[in-house]
Amino acid sequence: MTGVQALKEALPPYAKDLKLNLGSLTTTSSLTDQRLWGTLLACAAATRSTQVITGVAAEARGVLGAEAFDAAKAAAAIMAMNNVYYRSVHLIGDETYTTLPARLRMTVIGNPGVDKVDFELWCLAVSAINGCGRCLESHERVLRESGVPREQIQEAIRIAAVVNAVAATLEAESVLSAV
Repeated sequence: MTGVQALKEALPPYAKDLKLNLGSLTTTSSLTDQRLWGTLLACAAATRSTQVITGVAAEARGVLGAEAFDAAKAAAAIMAMNNVYYRSVHLIGDETYTTLPARLRMTVIGNPGVDKVDFELWCLAVSAINGCGRCLESHERVLRESGVPREQIQEAIRIAAVVNAVAATLEAESVLSAV
């Protein structure tokens, strides 16, 4: 049984829509395998759910090369920092903060070890999970300037939404089933 199949089977009956959406994302994608599985892996890492990370990583390891696997993890790691910083600067509402240097090391964005467009897509998806509007705008702009169609950007956001919902549901179910 594949990692994604195990996640689908772990979902409770009331989450049938999530099960169907997860299956659809992995079988009818318009993304390349690297973009699809890198997005899935980066999003799984962003959820912090051991069960989802394990399930997705088990299958992604068979699809992604070592560099892409590490780059997807790097996208989740760097965006965990950047999303907090840039979301906070945005929410404060004082534009002066946007003129101050962030002084955060983020060289992986310039040299991720994979095609920059793939990495940008993974960063966009993680930013959707982490709720950073400023990062979503920035990564979407770079992707569009690189020729990525809106439909593929939307697909990455759908992946983020479904993976996040699967993680939330499985985590909640592990607690609620014991009550």
